[in-house]
Amino acid sequence: MTIKIALIQLRVVESKDKNLKNAVDLIRIAKKEKEANVVVLPECFNAPYTVDSLAAVAEPVPDGETCRALAKAATDYGVYVVGGSIVESLGGQLYNTCTVWGPEGDLLATYRKVHLCDSSLSGKTTVPETKLFTAGSQFATFTVAETRIGLGICWDMRFPEFAAAYRALGCDLLIYPAVCDVPTGELHWELLAKARALDNQTFVAFCSPARDTHAKLIPYGHSLVVDPWGSVLQRATEFQEIVVADLVLKELTMVRHRIPVFDQKRADMYELKVRSS
Repeated sequence: MTIKIALIQLRVVESKDKNLKNAVDLIRIAKKEKEANVVVLPECFNAPYTVDSLAAVAEPVPDGETCRALAKAATDYGVYVVGGSIVESLGGQLYNTCTVWGPEGDLLATYRKVHLCDSSLSGKTTVPETKLFTAGSQFATFTVAETRIGLGICWDMRFPEFAAAYRALGCDLLIYPAVCDVPTGELHWELLAKARALDNQTFVAFCSPARDTHAKLIPYGHSLVVDPWGSVLQRATEFQEIVVADLVLKELTMVRHRIPVFDQKRADMYELKVRSS
């Protein structure tokens, strides 16, 4: 089986309505012209990455405006939509939340960002996430045909145990919508994607917004897909574009047979315990 995944590296503007229209238009292109069956949006794709902008677009899941637009797009174009992330309002708290919608418009998964980030390599924290958001506490997966897919958001990519837990849960593809600044991206973006793919012998996808040099946090861009050998299959520039990659799933069996690290784990010395799923 092959999954054709499309990463939508869209340019985020001040208007939520314009961002949603752009996202839906690009989902249509990804399906109708690129023939993708899984489409991924970036982290916080419906508003600029600032405290005021994010708080202003908070909405409930699954009944908010953004969720309704994503569900309709998934239905209209018959595609799986990984809805990047939005700010979810729930019980007086805000979460950085990814929703996944099936081709019939059904909500397949809801993931709330577990690892919140206050770091910035540039020396200035644009959004102190631990003050704005409440951390999630659950893994989230969904399946496309027989392929199980695990979800993380941005800072989650830095925690190898988190990705390893998804591998233990049977995931063959890890998807991370993300907003990474340029200095950090230049150092770590591709390195982290390759590391998570090699560590777990899975496909890995990082999806960024397009670069906006006028933003308070300038996104790195360069959305990419890495295969279980650690090779980059496709990589974006910094501009708005759609990156499409064919994930040939039989490669997983080949890698795991030739490099059988999971058969050679020393469970007598160390063991990963997945506490929730």
